[in-house]
Amino acid sequence: MGNFPLKDLNNTLKGLETIEPLVRSVEETPEPISAEVQGTIPSWISGKLLRNGPGKFEFGNTHYNHWFDGMAMLHQFKIHEGQVTYMSRFLDSDAYKNNREKDRIVMSEFGTLAMPDPCKNVFQRFLSRFEMITPTDNASVSFVKYKGDFFVSTETNFMHRVNPENLESLEKVDWSKFIAVNGATAHPHYDPDGTTYNMGNSYGSKGALYNIIRVPPEKTDAKDTLQGTKILCSIVPANKSHPSYYHSFAMSENYVVFIEQPIKMDLMKIVTCKLRGKAMSDGIYWDPKLETVFHVVNKKNGEVSSVKYHTKAISTFHQINAFEEDGFLMIDLCCSDNGQAINNYLIQNLRKSGDALDEVYNTMGRVFPRRFVLPLNVTGETPTDQNLNTRLSSSATCVKVSNDKVFCQHEDLHGDELHQYGGLEFPQINYGRNNTRPYRYFYGCGFRHLVGDSLLKMDLKDKTFKVWQQKGFFPSEPAFVASPDAVEEDEGLILSVVLSPSQDKGAFLLVLDSKSFEELARAYVPVNMAYGFHGTFDASA
Repeated sequence: MGNFPLKDLNNTLKGLETIEPLVRSVEETPEPISAEVQGTIPSWISGKLLRNGPGKFEFGNTHYNHWFDGMAMLHQFKIHEGQVTYMSRFLDSDAYKNNREKDRIVMSEFGTLAMPDPCKNVFQRFLSRFEMITPTDNASVSFVKYKGDFFVSTETNFMHRVNPENLESLEKVDWSKFIAVNGATAHPHYDPDGTTYNMGNSYGSKGALYNIIRVPPEKTDAKDTLQGTKILCSIVPANKSHPSYYHSFAMSENYVVFIEQPIKMDLMKIVTCKLRGKAMSDGIYWDPKLETVFHVVNKKNGEVSSVKYHTKAISTFHQINAFEEDGFLMIDLCCSDNGQAINNYLIQNLRKSGDALDEVYNTMGRVFPRRFVLPLNVTGETPTDQNLNTRLSSSATCVKVSNDKVFCQHEDLHGDELHQYGGLEFPQINYGRNNTRPYRYFYGCGFRHLVGDSLLKMDLKDKTFKVWQQKGFFPSEPAFVASPDAVEEDEGLILSVVLSPSQDKGAFLLVLDSKSFEELARAYVPVNMAYGFHGTFDASA
């Protein structure tokens, strides 16, 4: 381990490599180029790895402050008969077009407030401070699917329908034209029939509501996008003027679970951010004094359970899986005991080096996989003050403290060794086979840096894991692709885009055997890429 950053006795890291080149603006590659394959990619895999993330961080002499603000860049790695081509395009969003036309940032983003037009007179500039911030359509978080079409999404009310063949932006779609929500997450869940579930907030005279959304599986005509979408139910926040921020949610076969966490949005601060000269992110804060609450919703009828499941203050961005068994609902999440991460990913932090970079990393909370066990059949007769979790295989506890409150303590889904790899984020499973069902394996990135620096395969049977790691290389979220004749859950491939800040144009698509976690191939692409967020594998090609 001597080649990696050194750990001292306080479990802090020293000597982190700068990753500044991974958060630089890059050029798009709109025409497919061939990758140089080293090793052998199995001939059975055919399709496209589609990825999304920020790729441009300034216009003219204005620059973004936060990693989430960079302009969306869409990537496509097309794999066929052992060969790979690569292409990329900036999303043709209104934000991108307006900023490019004016050669300055004119659309505010999560962590960046656009300055008033210098061409306006003083009075007009003063008045513009009283306007609400226009929601961005810079959909830079993920690729998602609705009714068989691909969309790129962020967390505002705007998505873009995209052609996966050439990455062209086809249509801007506004959630609020179909249902009363002001946005939706970039992490929907899918039932086997294609019915899609998501969550979005609404803000009205009565304050904020959390809404569970259901999108039908099929189009009624060729132009159909979100037609027929319904709000399954609405949940009232514990504090209507300070609702929780959420990035995803959990879903089992019969339930949707919303996790109300102590990352809070101060709506008054957000509404007045322009007036105060602050970015929207200024209105988001972590309150460790609050408990985290699991709200369980019946997918069939939208009924919200009167029993609320509480745990201590945790933050979570990504859930791993959820399933029901023996009258319990298991929810597996990537969790941290600190919720300030969202405000740590400032561009200036990511671009630091030396001691300053080490300090940013060492003051951030680590994220680890945990399981919560929720008893589904809690009644007035259920005894209080005793552990209701009768599953011998699990050390999680759940104790009824009143008729409508159960307090849960998690079980770690890992052993001590995972601490050496900085925890785990960007979790993925064999979704088609195991989502909402019992499962054994999940995959993710280890974080001995501000971005992923290893790939991990976790085995829930004995809480061991396999690792792919190489000094100076930073892999992205793993994508699992099942082999066509797979018998076991982990038969297939793991795909990950790997970047190297010390090598110019040194990016490659990594292909691992998901069973052994051995490297099979690399497809080198002679371009520079920025570190991205999420993606999906499309096997339709």
